Amino acid sequence: MHISAHLDVDVLAVETDDQVSVMVELTAPPAPASADDAPRPQRTLEIVLDRSGSMSGGRLDGAKAAILRLIDRLDPSDNFGLVAFDHEVELVVPAGPLTDKVAVRAAVSALYARGNTNLSAGYLRGLQEARRVAGGAGATLLLVSDGHANDGVTDPGTLEGVAAEARGHGVITSSLGYGLGYDEKIMSALARGGAGSELFAEEPDTAAALIAGEVEGLLAQTAQAASVQIRLAPTVRQVQVINELPVTSTGTVILAELGNFYADETRKVLLLFDVPGIAALGLAEIATLEFTWVELPALKQHSVSVPLHVNVVPGDAAAQRIPDPVVRSELVYLRVQQAKRRASTDLSAGRPQDALAHIAEAEQAVARAIAEGVPERYAADLAEESSSLAYLRAQTEQGELSRAAKYSSMDSYSKSSKRGRSMPSSVPPPQQPQSPPPTPQL
Repeated sequence: MHISAHLDVDVLAVETDDQVSVMVELTAPPAPASADDAPRPQRTLEIVLDRSGSMSGGRLDGAKAAILRLIDRLDPSDNFGLVAFDHEVELVVPAGPLTDKVAVRAAVSALYARGNTNLSAGYLRGLQEARRVAGGAGATLLLVSDGHANDGVTDPGTLEGVAAEARGHGVITSSLGYGLGYDEKIMSALARGGAGSELFAEEPDTAAALIAGEVEGLLAQTAQAASVQIRLAPTVRQVQVINELPVTSTGTVILAELGNFYADETRKVLLLFDVPGIAALGLAEIATLEFTWVELPALKQHSVSVPLHVNVVPGDAAAQRIPDPVVRSELVYLRVQQAKRRASTDLSAGRPQDALAHIAEAEQAVARAIAEGVPERYAADLAEESSSLAYLRAQTEQGELSRAAKYSSMDSYSKSSKRGRSMPSSVPPPQQPQSPPPTPQL
């Protein structure tokens, strides 16, 4: 793993309160070189599939077709399992090596829709299966559902805690919300607690592309269980992790979970330190960052420490500093994602005017950053944000609150928690035309 840290300012005025933003860039190891006929390291994938009555027709058929294609993509030595749920839970394919693909394909093809939605029971059973076979290399669980959980555990916070506990045992949880009727609060909570992906598809082709993307990511992993431990110096008041990541705190030590990395993937994490006035001139440490991860396929654990220092100088000297525009642009970008998350929460609660206020806040931040000038590497990012926000605003103004809530939740999470990771190319961000678009026919 290659790690670099960039401070927006590395000079502080003596005895003056200040903030320091630190952008960390992490690049995962490349895929290991191997002979063409060498076996690929074993991977474990557990699918938890909603088969309730609302999945009947194209949704269930599309999900089954995508699962059949991913079965072809996996090796016989890979572990695969499938749990289907409605008001009951069915172990369709016990987790284990794919040695009999014909039988597995037949079991998947035989599924049909029925019943209500006991999402928690299906998810918990899937976790049991994933943990049973995961081993040291861990596992990925992908939950696919189109409905509101109306049986069993339905509290998002409780389910987020379950996903976080599973993450501690090596099981990453991703969620795919299908259509416009699912509960984005639950699906987002599962992905957030499980450090996986939060995905949203309105129709079968998009769902199939997203499922395929999750499988390709699983097969391309070269690092897992990555985290950063932030140890604050006594001179620092607090630190904020701006990205949407699982974070725990114990006094002056903060732990942020980064999850798994694909080969050669580069991610960005932004930290904001509150630094009270430092009385002594000279070099001062504000924190030490300790990164840990497990390298695949060797399952070798690595740890790297990165100290962060600033130079404390007289006030007139500090007044001449020029903040790093790249780090400041990254802060703007992530603040926009936070505004979209707040908009999603308001939309889910039926508060469109509050959501529009957050969208306007984000649009103003993007416009202001572009007008002031941003580094070339951020021009495309902010142009995409402008288009994304325009789409979100139009959907909200047209009363499409469910679509806007789901899109905003997925978009902000993917751009914040997995900042730098590319979405499947077949699922581009929506573009906003000059005139308001017609309401799509579902």
